[in-house]
Amino acid sequence: MPEPMSPVSFPPAFLWGAATSAYQIEGAVREGGRTPSIWDTFSHTPGKTAGGEHGDIAVDHYHRYREDVALMAELGLTAYRFSISWSRVQPTGRGPAVQVGLDFYRRLVDELLAHDIKPAVTLYHWDLPQELEDAGGWPERDTAYRFAEYAQIVGEALGDRVEQWITLNEPWCSAFLGYGSGVHAPGRTEPAATLRAAHHLNLAHGLGTSALRSVMPARNSVALSLNSCPVRPLSQDPADLAAARKIDDLANGVFHGPILHGAYPETLYTATELLTDWSYVLDGDLAAINQPLDALGLNYYTPTLVSAAEAEPSGPRADGHGASEHSPWPAADDVLFHQTPGERTEMGWSIDPTGLHELIMRYSREAPGLPLYITENGAAYDDKPDPEGRVHDPERIAYLHGHLGEVRRAIADGADVRGYYLWSLLDNFEWAYGYEKRFGAVYVDYSTLERTPKSSAYWYGKAARTGTLPEVDEVF
Repeated sequence: MPEPMSPVSFPPAFLWGAATSAYQIEGAVREGGRTPSIWDTFSHTPGKTAGGEHGDIAVDHYHRYREDVALMAELGLTAYRFSISWSRVQPTGRGPAVQVGLDFYRRLVDELLAHDIKPAVTLYHWDLPQELEDAGGWPERDTAYRFAEYAQIVGEALGDRVEQWITLNEPWCSAFLGYGSGVHAPGRTEPAATLRAAHHLNLAHGLGTSALRSVMPARNSVALSLNSCPVRPLSQDPADLAAARKIDDLANGVFHGPILHGAYPETLYTATELLTDWSYVLDGDLAAINQPLDALGLNYYTPTLVSAAEAEPSGPRADGHGASEHSPWPAADDVLFHQTPGERTEMGWSIDPTGLHELIMRYSREAPGLPLYITENGAAYDDKPDPEGRVHDPERIAYLHGHLGEVRRAIADGADVRGYYLWSLLDNFEWAYGYEKRFGAVYVDYSTLERTPKSSAYWYGKAARTGTLPEVDEVF
């Protein structure tokens, strides 16, 4: 049960963290035996990323991790969520680990613990070893078995010191943007393969969870992070309600159905029957996927607003998932996406903190008694240093204040939310957007790699130290 709290404070044990991912910050892509991931290949393919930018150096966290951990401690963070580069640990996606790769993460964990910062490990944040993609990638069943092997390797290496584990980050993006619209690596545009990939990601989560638990202390927590979103109909017209149900199945139910309830939504099968017969869901798969979770991670940025399309939509979709001639929504050409009214971030995403409360309360009902963590939430803005070198970002402070306020309201409403991870600690390589979009609480000068905490970093640090939200206009 949530700990008692005052109307304005968070529970005393609430985790105040920040999150990153390996390919976005580490760099050192050719050191220590690391081989290319699909994001190395994709970002070096002309036309795939803004300005042809890539993560070869990123923000050089591989060499600067001690500096970055010291910065977290200075700000008052109590938790840090980072991901493991699969191809740094297991370069071909098969076989024994490269110990020098694991040693980097051992050193990082030791550094975090020395500063009283709780590490949270994400095993997969989109960077599949290229050799596994060459063998077919996530649409192939074998990739799920390779992931379980990898999970066991990392669990054995770090499970004695890391208590919080996340199998997959946002499998929706891996499947639907990687194999549907092609705006993420590996850049394929195959609607039926998208759904196969989703199933095998689910299977990877289930098999990976079992593998972790086979080698780690029972006290450790195993979760996954879903980028679930509230899907809202434009009106209460039955056609709009049906459109919202279809997108909710494709955005949310395709993952939480089997993971939380042991079954895919029947309406998902019906909606996609012209694309696939789902024959790749083999006997025993749903039981393997439906492993009891210790927690669930929720990543939230913006809600989705849809209606039924009067005719086949033409032109760009307003779904917030990048520009492509190919839709990430298989069998949903009869759905129209709408821009939600209101202020927007630099990503063009509408700012709606109430969507986070809605999401938390939904999963409190979907999985009663399951602890929740907000494993990503944040905003990109056009941050620039002033003449004195300071970086003021009042928009991000307002964003954080609004969303954290909704987390606090959800806890007051009975939700068992145990922590919040700001996305992101550092400005970094923002996937296909290259270095154009800055999500960091810490500004990075990409020419010198110098780190400068923004006003929002100090604001968030005070929230972490006090367990209450500073005023939005407090000066830092």
